[in-house]
Amino acid sequence: MAIHESGEDYLEAILMIKKRNGNVRSIDIAHELSFSKPSVSVAMKNLKASNYITIDENGFINLTETGQEIADKIYERHTFLTGWLTSIGVDPKVAAEDACKMEHAISAESFAAIKKSIAGTHENYSNPRK
Repeated sequence: MAIHESGEDYLEAILMIKKRNGNVRSIDIAHELSFSKPSVSVAMKNLKASNYITIDENGFINLTETGQEIADKIYERHTFLTGWLTSIGVDPKVAAEDACKMEHAISAESFAAIKKSIAGTHENYSNPRK
């Protein structure tokens, strides 16, 4: 089942919060993304039904293997594209916003080609955001 852009954003947010805090709850995601708690609750229900996350008895959210793969892919794209855009002179805030749009639209083939074309000529752009 294909995941939508908003689902990818939620999975990426879960990954980032987990890296930062160790645990993730719906309220953490609501704060991270500036979304309402009810909106996050609906999204978590959908992600759980699609087997991208699990929610334990204490309300802690964890990525499944499939969810982790998607979150890792989106996070890598975001950090790489943000770093690359910043390195070519784009304001860091604009670069992060543009990378957020690009990370969902770019194909795996195009992303791999971009990474390959600048490998060795630029630094590693995998700098964490936020």
